[in-house]
Amino acid sequence: MEQTGIRLSAEAFGPLYPYIVNPEITDVDYNGTDLWIVTTDNRRRKIDTAKESISTSFLEQFCGRVANEVSRSFNQMENVLEAETENLRITMVHESVAVSGRSFSIRKSLPAVRFSPDEAVAAEYCSAEMLGLLVNCVLAKMNFVFCGEPAAGKTECAKFFSQFIPANEKVITIEDNPEWHYRQINPGKDCVELKINSRLDYSKAIKTCLRLNPNWLMLSEVRSKEAKSLIECWSTGIKGFTTLHTDDVRKIPDRLLNMMEHQMDAERLVNDIYSYVDVGILLRKKENLKDGTIRRYIDQICFFYRKKMDNRIALIAKDGVLQQAALPEEIVDRFYREGIMQPMECKILGRLSDSKKKEYRLGNKEKERWGGNETE
Repeated sequence: MEQTGIRLSAEAFGPLYPYIVNPEITDVDYNGTDLWIVTTDNRRRKIDTAKESISTSFLEQFCGRVANEVSRSFNQMENVLEAETENLRITMVHESVAVSGRSFSIRKSLPAVRFSPDEAVAAEYCSAEMLGLLVNCVLAKMNFVFCGEPAAGKTECAKFFSQFIPANEKVITIEDNPEWHYRQINPGKDCVELKINSRLDYSKAIKTCLRLNPNWLMLSEVRSKEAKSLIECWSTGIKGFTTLHTDDVRKIPDRLLNMMEHQMDAERLVNDIYSYVDVGILLRKKENLKDGTIRRYIDQICFFYRKKMDNRIALIAKDGVLQQAALPEEIVDRFYREGIMQPMECKILGRLSDSKKKEYRLGNKEKERWGGNETE
């Protein structure tokens, strides 16, 4: 995706400008007829007054300005245009292929975490026990894959948990358009930010990362053959986060394997996935048809591991609810090695009222092991 130098101004964005600068709006979409917005409280609504202001002449000028900034054509032959600013990702589709008319989508990725730990629990994004478990997984230096369908909130979830990486551990981010904003979200922490372009692809960036002595590698999204490079990177002891499109955490190994360019030694590759991918998290969104609100939440959590030469998956949470059974011994040992004796204990909640703390109380401290059903 090309970086554009388009200025965030009323002149450049015209009637879209009030929605672009409004911090409560995350997405601005035009379908050829109507303008729709999505707000930070997960409401999606149509802007009726925008129909007249988004004229054919404005669309021509706006699309032309973006195309000029990235030195690209936008016409019947080049019918899809993608560009970005520091905080915006712009996708345009030409009317020659968009039957409903020239359309665009503008997604905002702000250098901020959209919710606090207390807000996450109070809004039922996850339970206190799930929150404690995942924070402790970061502290235990585990590798995360955040998965879900488009717009489920994978990157926002990853950004949230990146806050708990210790300040003295070096992080390298690799992305094609700025979404992590790790340095701005975590001021003072050690970070190098790499941006993909025509001369630096994902696989090369991952190999370059190995020479920069990181503790953590954060890859914006694994899409293709770079999956193999990522697993090889994690096999060296570097830890990390990435996102992936799938609708079930148990599909993560197959998705990663299918992305690899060569599968001549598929059994070894699968073993590597179970050895070096530790935590799978599925984000899901549900829309309330009555009021248009969208709820995003952590639906599934699982651990990948190997036991007696077999590849295993422990499904710890399903449908947003923890399954109360024992965590696999191999996973508990990972926590114990880092001095984490209560993997579900959440020490970061602090601003909830006493009634809310009771409502979202933590599990009994004597329960050292929690978890879900172990699946072969």
